[in-house]
Amino acid sequence: MGNGDPANACYAGIDLGTSGCRVAVIDAAGGVLAATRVDYPANVGQTPELWWAATRQVLAALPDSIHANLQAIAVDGTSSSILLTDRQGDPTTPALMYNDARAVEQSRRIAGVAPRESGAHGATSSLAKLLWLLEHYPGLPHAHALHQADWIAGKLAGHFSFSDANNCLKLGFDPVRQEWPEWVKKLVPEYLLPTVYLPGEAVPSGREEVGEGLLPHVVLRAGTTDSIAAFIATGASAIGDAVTSLGSTIALKIISDQPVFAPEYGVYSHRLGEMWLAGGASNSGGAVLLHFFPRAELERLTPQLRPGQPVGLDYYPLTQPGERFPHADPQWQPRLTPRPVDDVQFLQAMLEGMSRIEHAGWRKLHELGAPYPVTLRTVGGGSGNPAWMRMRQQMIGVPMPPAHQHGAAYGAALLALHIAGNNFPESFINNI
Repeated sequence: MGNGDPANACYAGIDLGTSGCRVAVIDAAGGVLAATRVDYPANVGQTPELWWAATRQVLAALPDSIHANLQAIAVDGTSSSILLTDRQGDPTTPALMYNDARAVEQSRRIAGVAPRESGAHGATSSLAKLLWLLEHYPGLPHAHALHQADWIAGKLAGHFSFSDANNCLKLGFDPVRQEWPEWVKKLVPEYLLPTVYLPGEAVPSGREEVGEGLLPHVVLRAGTTDSIAAFIATGASAIGDAVTSLGSTIALKIISDQPVFAPEYGVYSHRLGEMWLAGGASNSGGAVLLHFFPRAELERLTPQLRPGQPVGLDYYPLTQPGERFPHADPQWQPRLTPRPVDDVQFLQAMLEGMSRIEHAGWRKLHELGAPYPVTLRTVGGGSGNPAWMRMRQQMIGVPMPPAHQHGAAYGAALLALHIAGNNFPESFINNI
């Protein structure tokens, strides 16, 4: 299925993020050949037409040499962003985005029939949103339930009705049995449910219906969610490789040889090749720091931190009561007293508390059946704080190699290259 000069073969990943669309193009060794991005207009609601326009823009911005040698492409998108379309892929409903929580009543119906370990629980799940759309847009020619990444991939391929196992977890797909459970089929018409492929798996092509952007010689590979693509992009690839995202919250993910499900802690597992990706997220994180300090003040105080001299206060930094992981307690109380007079000590005490939360998170995942980290990569804004990194290193006690900072589009490109979930080739490792 190749095209152009085999020595110049390249692979593209498209990332539909929360603020824009990005594409990354890599060679067979994982080296970045090109990258472009288009930001969505400010204060404009996201629509499928907006996603497609942005996708066309980023692809059109690639050099002709890339188009001539492109072998495969994969798409990632925001998790649980979903819409309904007709048989031709034209939207029959608006898209409900990842953070839309209107489907409260529908989530109660799901809770009454879904097993506890299902990823379809909650008002923001794909399945709850799908039920809401079906109830509020009746009598229309609905033919496909598609996530954001599914719809863009379908536009490229010229045919719809397929998805990937990661996006479909919150639609009720069983990742262990790799099938749609009967309880899901009783809630929604079975014909709406997509055929599910593992991320990186080639999607059969309807070549008689070449799409609006995918050249006939290019293989379309099943994509994933944006967060999992970002994980893949770090270079984590083996059992025990872990990644912490130090953003507004503290999100943990680790490659496991077995699935781990503990919905009471917000812990689910996605398939990653022949392995599993397990994780959870604390409500603590950068949002707490910004609650107390402007960003400029954090930058001023950070060089004064002394990670080798612990403040020793038993902080649990939260902006409000409630924690989901590693403790599952909606009434879990913040602990941020006593507050030192010195702001440097106050900031250090919060970072020490967050490091303890992360350490407890890795222990909790291990207790639930995942491995304890063998390596730990870090992404997000907190990765630029050397003092925090040292605190975490001392507490968690594992090697912390640098993470790729290319982002989710790079992870999707690795899926196009079809090496995620397998051991990376030596040429790729040497490129890190």
